[in-house]
Amino acid sequence: MTNQQQLQHLYWRAGFGPRPEDVAANLSPRKALRQLLRDAQPYQPLASPGIQAAEMQAMTPTPTPDLRQDPQAPALKKNELTPEQRRQQNRQIRDAFYEMNTGWLARMASSPAQLREKMTFFWHGHFACRVRRPDAALQLNNTIRRLALGKFSDLLLAVSKEPAMLQFLNNQQNRKQRPNENFAREVMELFTIGRGHYTEQDVKEAARAFTGWSYDAQGQFVFREKQHDVGPKTFLGRTGNFGGEDILTIILEQPQTAEFITTKLYRFFVNDTPNPAHPNPAHIQPLAKAFFQSNYDLTDLMERLFTADWFYDAANVGTRIKSPIELLAGIKRTLGVELEDKKPLIVFQKALGQTLFEPPNVAGWAGGRSWIDSSTLLFRLQLPQVLLKNAEISIALKEDENDIDPQQTKADRTFRQPVKAKAKLAPLGLLLAKTPEAQQPAALSQFLLQAPIRPENLQLVQQVAQKAPAEGHLRTMVTSLLSLPEYQLM
Repeated sequence: MTNQQQLQHLYWRAGFGPRPEDVAANLSPRKALRQLLRDAQPYQPLASPGIQAAEMQAMTPTPTPDLRQDPQAPALKKNELTPEQRRQQNRQIRDAFYEMNTGWLARMASSPAQLREKMTFFWHGHFACRVRRPDAALQLNNTIRRLALGKFSDLLLAVSKEPAMLQFLNNQQNRKQRPNENFAREVMELFTIGRGHYTEQDVKEAARAFTGWSYDAQGQFVFREKQHDVGPKTFLGRTGNFGGEDILTIILEQPQTAEFITTKLYRFFVNDTPNPAHPNPAHIQPLAKAFFQSNYDLTDLMERLFTADWFYDAANVGTRIKSPIELLAGIKRTLGVELEDKKPLIVFQKALGQTLFEPPNVAGWAGGRSWIDSSTLLFRLQLPQVLLKNAEISIALKEDENDIDPQQTKADRTFRQPVKAKAKLAPLGLLLAKTPEAQQPAALSQFLLQAPIRPENLQLVQQVAQKAPAEGHLRTMVTSLLSLPEYQLM
């Protein structure tokens, strides 16, 4: 594998793809990784000017419940709204989420902190959460971003105390008189130790420990002592008067937790194709052991992963299907694509099956081959024509009962118009400046594609490029290459 191929593989896995100038710099993979790690150190929260906490409290149809008040109060307040007021509030909520969504997508494409944003994206799927409070969703997202490369123990505790997560997993209903097991179960099954490593009794005991974990009307974590079960609990073989933090500590003391998290990171950053449930144990076990011994240091784990010899094995390059977000962010990053109107970016995500801040359920997105079906593949192959040649596109989105704005009409879910987009292709031109024209399709394919181009597809691109006018030659080559099935892989 050439140095360029290794660099591109690293930039795709540790970020959202290489820019032409990244390849032109011709750093060694180790130097490039050190730069990625340095650039990821600063934490810059994602801002959303359209969100003000006080305004959000007034506009949200279902205000954050405060358990010190009458439980019926939120419902009564909602019913006081007229239908028009409710529609207006739904639009405000939708617009706030769309602003957050496109702002984060732009950051993925342009931020120097590529690794921090990629890790935030990974944890966004791992700690999947879907709420209708934009301010709470943004707060959770920034908590994840801040701790994405720190200690997993700190990240787990912080996420577990986020109002968005407590609401999503119903822990505000978890009281000593009537425990709710949902939060405790998902913390173990999906967030830490994995199914098969705890019993139903462990779930019940953990739920008792988490009683009283809640949040107030301002969206801040609160511990409601009167709702907490102070009795002794037996959890994973240990007995004590445990609270929620004690449960998390005991979970983190299990080596299986390190293996579970390492395996999930390996599947996302290395390879999920051979046997998604059981990746290569010879790769996983040393990483998991080091992760556990480092007290769950995520930066140390990721550095070990990216510097492992097997990271650049041919079996791990160009074998993972890009998620819709990776596809969109990658095109924007590589080609500097900007849209006059940001709304199509939301439409594209919904049509492709992945919308930021809207996971399908608590398990997140399945990924892998689930990204591809007959309709999504067709749209993936059409997308370059839409973004680079302003081709008209017609999309009728399916009705989604979990949509941020559930009252959207069929007309609201229909998109039929050209997309006005601009791409910065000059850096690509510089990359090809010394390459003879006849060899440019092959050279460009080596930069844009992670999977080797099939000979018949290269021949097709060459034929299309030969017929293109001189002023559109580069754009035609790029569009043709991005429209190939090979571009769907990274």
